[in-house]
Amino acid sequence: MIQITLPDGAIKEMPEGTTPFQVAQDISEGLARQVISASYNGTTVETHTPLTTDGQLTLYTWKNDEGKKAFWHSSSHVLAQALEELYPGINLTIGPAIDNGFYYDVDFGEHTVTDKDFKTIEHRALDIARGKHDFKMRSVSKADALSYYKEQGNPFKVELIENLEDGDITFCDHSSFTDLCRGGHIPNTGIIKAFKVLSVAGAYWRGDENKPQLTRVYGISFPKQKELTEYLTLLEEAKKRDHRKLGKELQLFTFSQKVGQGLPLWLPKGAALRERLEQFLKKAQRKAGYEMVVTPHIGQKELYVTSGHYAKYGEDSFQPIQTPKEDEEFLLKPMNCPHHCEIYNTSPFSYKDLPKRYAEFGTVYRYEQSGELHGLTRVRGFTQDDAHIFCTSDQLLDEFKGVIDLTLYVLGSLGFENFTAQVSVRDPENPDKYIGEVANWEKAESAIIQAAEEKGLPFVIEEGEAAFYGPKLDFMIKDALGRSWQLGTIQVDYNLPERFDLTYKGSDNELHRPVMIHRAPFGSLERFVALLLEHTGGNFPLWLIPTQAIILPISEKHEKYAEKVLNSLENNEIRALIDARNETVGKKIREAEMQKIPFMIIVGEQEESSNTLSVRKHGGDDLGTLSVEEFSDLIEKEISSILKTF
Repeated sequence: MIQITLPDGAIKEMPEGTTPFQVAQDISEGLARQVISASYNGTTVETHTPLTTDGQLTLYTWKNDEGKKAFWHSSSHVLAQALEELYPGINLTIGPAIDNGFYYDVDFGEHTVTDKDFKTIEHRALDIARGKHDFKMRSVSKADALSYYKEQGNPFKVELIENLEDGDITFCDHSSFTDLCRGGHIPNTGIIKAFKVLSVAGAYWRGDENKPQLTRVYGISFPKQKELTEYLTLLEEAKKRDHRKLGKELQLFTFSQKVGQGLPLWLPKGAALRERLEQFLKKAQRKAGYEMVVTPHIGQKELYVTSGHYAKYGEDSFQPIQTPKEDEEFLLKPMNCPHHCEIYNTSPFSYKDLPKRYAEFGTVYRYEQSGELHGLTRVRGFTQDDAHIFCTSDQLLDEFKGVIDLTLYVLGSLGFENFTAQVSVRDPENPDKYIGEVANWEKAESAIIQAAEEKGLPFVIEEGEAAFYGPKLDFMIKDALGRSWQLGTIQVDYNLPERFDLTYKGSDNELHRPVMIHRAPFGSLERFVALLLEHTGGNFPLWLIPTQAIILPISEKHEKYAEKVLNSLENNEIRALIDARNETVGKKIREAEMQKIPFMIIVGEQEESSNTLSVRKHGGDDLGTLSVEEFSDLIEKEISSILKTF
């Protein structure tokens, strides 16, 4: 007999060789019908894997992320089989599950796959799924695995196997199909009831531009057709909210091939939006005791060698800038923190001077691969709302909690209310990924967890997600479409103060190292604006939107009154403009709706004679006739309901 511990602490004593599925049956037949994957002692196993030792068992259903991962990974096998049958002679490479669905990278050789082929692939995949074929894992010797794929003429699988240890190689079989696989499958293909090929794209083998280009086939699957239908509806809504589409329609930003890929150009409306975001955060930062600093866009290479950024990010940076002086090299800065360390180093500090809080909207540069660039969410030049706090160990907890308060204020003021905090710590299995002493890492991780607990944040701990120099707290936001994004990060760092020899004089008259907190509530202005666009569909909060109201005179003779209204609104700090074009009011309203302007003010003879405004709200609501003062009060109340005082 073996002892199997369940997540709630219950222990089941079962015969050796019992499978996770049988454990589920022992709990309830209803659970057994829903279980599609499992893990034992932290390792993913099949539902029919015999359990031979005592251990901890977790059962997963479609409702769990781990269950979805197994479902979509299994679906990638079905996709691969369908592709092999439809396109003889292709070479399969890898096919993982991703956040929403799965993909398979394929060398199609002489074949070409376009969206016209999607239906055929889907029908074949569903035919395979209906066969209810079991997924079966088996161990294979390295020699046999190499022989199998050499015989097939698949150099990609051969390369993968050559990098594996003999004894750790497994194949997965279902139907007549075999694939190199580590495991993690649903019981059989019959659980897959809905299947959709979403798109195809180019992808380099192992992400290396110097290696062969493959075709990446993206797909998604579900246990019910209804769920696929709902997902496709959501996908259509996401297309409407695509920040690249909205950014163009609302005239916020653009890109130019002559300027360069991944380098956004902000148009006047977008620049005004950015400016308001910056002023909003600067005001809150002033109240929280931050001092603004400005640093250059470049720095000597040695600066980033000292910080460790060159060793970690050198390959992703732009090439060094050579100067006429021999052996002198500069880099476009990939991070602001080394510059802020040097600002701290300009003056001697005592414990009475701390904390020092330096903030900057600093533009940084990273050479992202061209295939990974995506609108404003993945760019090569972006502006971080960066700040670095230098404090004593005793001040760390309170300072960290203060940054949490600031971040929650920022997110709440912009409508991001649904979030989970993620405490990102070291991967204990890969210590080489990180710099600094273990003792300092333990102190930093402990402080973050304590701060999150004391602020009552809902949080999860993720191993291996820490920055190379320290652990961090990330805010994982759910947008209006239920998608998850990382926004806002706070990091604790004992290492850069060591590398830059930062000190302060303590109450004992001795020199001590300060602790450094890195924080960026927006993350980057570019990415933040992109996610805000998609979250709101372009209907920005009233306090932020570039144009809050548009005045529409019914005819040319009412333009003078329109100008009088505009002056009154501007005196009340309302951002408005006049549309005096020779067009019908109906057309002007339609275009104002497309521009997502919150309020349309129609002025004609009746409004002029009564010194009032006819106000229409974006979306069609008629607010009736208001005075300028009443309209100004309406705007003020709506803004104050969103924008709380920090």
